Amino acid sequence: MSLDQSYLSSSVAVCGSLMTPPLMTREAFAVAVGLPLGVLTAQAERGYWPQITVGRRVFINVEAVRMKAAERAAEFTL
Repeated sequence: MSLDQSYLSSSVAVCGSLMTPPLMTREAFAVAVGLPLGVLTAQAERGYWPQITVGRRVFINVEAVRMKAAERAAEFTL
């Protein structure tokens, strides 16, 4: 496993807080959110999760998921 792959598939600790990388492999993202890999893959292929293809590798855009969750959370603030 190269340095780039290990960075993309694991979390990075920064200044005592836990920060997720901007891109994660489907496998790593499935583990992180607790979904079976087959379910996550099917959802990503249907467009439910933002994904980026680099060569033959497919990554989930975690930053886009985080931004969308923040937008939706702002809709429901009191």
